[in-house]
Amino acid sequence: MRPTLVIGNKNYSSWSLRPWLAARHAGIEFDEIRVSLFTPKGAAQIQQYSPSLKVPVWREGELVVWESLAICEYLAERVPSLWPADAAARAVARSVSAEMHAGFAALRHGMPMNARARGRRVAVTPEIAADIDRIEAIWTDCRQRFGVGGPWLFGAFSIADALFGPVVLRFVPYGVSRPGVVDDYVATWMADPHLQAWIAAAEQEPEVIQEDEAGL
Repeated sequence: MRPTLVIGNKNYSSWSLRPWLAARHAGIEFDEIRVSLFTPKGAAQIQQYSPSLKVPVWREGELVVWESLAICEYLAERVPSLWPADAAARAVARSVSAEMHAGFAALRHGMPMNARARGRRVAVTPEIAADIDRIEAIWTDCRQRFGVGGPWLFGAFSIADALFGPVVLRFVPYGVSRPGVVDDYVATWMADPHLQAWIAAAEQEPEVIQEDEAGL
């Protein structure tokens, strides 16, 4: 049975973007159901599809996998190349993926993902600046130690890239730019056809979630 990925609004749902990117880069075919977040209809759909009442959800026959990192891990069981082959690189990739998944609250709150926005300006608090510094350190370390052989954090595309992909749709709208690894990695993502397809779909969405429209 062809799997289905249930996602939220493409303009705003960073959690949905992660497994979507992982599956696309892995060449896994799937159907897609998009629900409109924070609407009565969307809430009813999520209740139908998701045991956690959140998106994303991967459904494959009777199997239901929810939560973005868990979905990515399941996809890696089907396509092991979603993690680096080298054990040390794989351990670091898992570490930075888990850190991204669990942390960076200031960046998430102050610079919500907005795929179709450009030229926004928000106050960069010390906490947001610290999050950006840490992301720069992660990207730089991964690229320098493991990035030979490709433009991604570990050379070839991995789940770590899928986890950090939504950060690009925080940096670009709010003008976060740092010469070197950060700008190069952002450019890699913005040239990615899968991310561009996601952005194009986001631009066609009619919904506006006002609380995520920062920097107007």
